[in-house]
Amino acid sequence: MAPAAIELRGLSRHFGERSALDHVSVHVPQGATLAVLGRNGAGKSTLLRILATLLRPHAGAAKVLGEPLPGNAYKVRGSIGLLAHEPLLYRDLSGRENLSYHADLHRVPRTRVEELLAAIELEGRADDPVRLLSRGMVQRLAVARTVLHRPKLLLLDEPRANLDPAAAALAEPLIGRASGTTRVITSHDPEAALAEADLVLGLKDGRVGFVARPADLDGDAIGRLYR
Repeated sequence: MAPAAIELRGLSRHFGERSALDHVSVHVPQGATLAVLGRNGAGKSTLLRILATLLRPHAGAAKVLGEPLPGNAYKVRGSIGLLAHEPLLYRDLSGRENLSYHADLHRVPRTRVEELLAAIELEGRADDPVRLLSRGMVQRLAVARTVLHRPKLLLLDEPRANLDPAAAALAEPLIGRASGTTRVITSHDPEAALAEADLVLGLKDGRVGFVARPADLDGDAIGRLYR
């Protein structure tokens, strides 16, 4: 078995009396893409937040990039890129200022900022405050922020939301399969997620419905997640 980038065993997390994740186990090899499917409230975002070291599990064991969480979270935070529902950008700063701020946090040369602004084709609007940009432009900036420090693990929550086909094509080399990075993708579009996944985790009410390769899944198994 290939070395694991992510290894979860019996992972559980609750909020009050509600169980957001209930004994979730999965092994994701280095360089693989895991698609996480399920309806709203299934536990997808909670799982990403735990993997991003932003949330502690209440039970079970989790290893990310070889380090146990939450104990060694500090060792892996700099190797994780999180693209969440919120862009995690300062609205009153420009795109260039936002990326430069994150570059300084990660001790990344400012040349990387200019490289990414060119990659997402936002050089012409790079000095405008984020609050004046369209949702698609903000999402492109969020993609650039996510990969700024060349993370080893990408956690992508609906990564192509607000991106038209042309913008999605710009993002592909950065966060798509072409990036060559281990990825965890959540999606409300099973067909699109299956097309780029090596492994699929189906969640329903916080529990594992299945862990399977895309070729081994049928429509009934996926449909049960959404009923």
